[in-house]
Amino acid sequence: MNALALKKALREGPVPLGTWIFEFNTPGIARLLASAGADFVVLDMEHSGFGTDSVRGLLGQTHALNLAAWVRPPAAHYHLIAPLLDAGADGILAPMIETREDALQVVRACRYPPHGRRGAAFSIAHDDFLPGTVSDKMRAADAKVLCGLLIESPQAVESLDTILDVPGIDLVWVGHFDLSLTMGIPAQFNDARFLRAVDRILAACNSRRIPIGIMVVSPEHAMECIERGYRCLSYWGDIWLLQRALAEGLRTIRERAGKDLNG
Repeated sequence: MNALALKKALREGPVPLGTWIFEFNTPGIARLLASAGADFVVLDMEHSGFGTDSVRGLLGQTHALNLAAWVRPPAAHYHLIAPLLDAGADGILAPMIETREDALQVVRACRYPPHGRRGAAFSIAHDDFLPGTVSDKMRAADAKVLCGLLIESPQAVESLDTILDVPGIDLVWVGHFDLSLTMGIPAQFNDARFLRAVDRILAACNSRRIPIGIMVVSPEHAMECIERGYRCLSYWGDIWLLQRALAEGLRTIRERAGKDLNG
């Protein structure tokens, strides 16, 4: 999906499906994902070590493929968000949002005045170097950009109502791993406290009709999340998909080869 189609799908369906990239900074990755049927990709800068130049190269491959590309910057600050949007990111998933002010800063960084404070630079990567009027380009950019927030701490859950009251939030993403860590129950996703926190996030977002996303690790997990009210799913990430497929294949080959040798 292109960025506009994806934003429409978040509101109306079907549930967009994508994946995250942490490791594979290669020229063919966008084409590979598009050929696999991904609707979107999230490029991670918080945990990958990717710099702006790396992300810029990856983003440049996505536009012609109509593959929506979002970026998680290393932190939710204007000076980290603005270069990514100008490099061609279709949206931002800002990490560790904990207060209304955090959310407000991200929304303002994503949109041009009067709705925000995004700086002006046109006929560059984000608008495919094309000519045109500044007013038209501003409207088009504001319409397509996705402003997403990661909720991943008890403070964020506690402040959720004031966070979600900020106009211009397009997507809330449950940072499930960090949420469990900051709650003091790392990776205990079936703990009653974790489940209550997630239920609160789901209820608050659904009551405001704000789409909510999460990373899933299997088709079965995906269906559970859709039934619970999630509107956007990432099917794991590049590292773990390759690792799991390779491990399963090698294990199966060794098991069958062993049977043949012993048989």
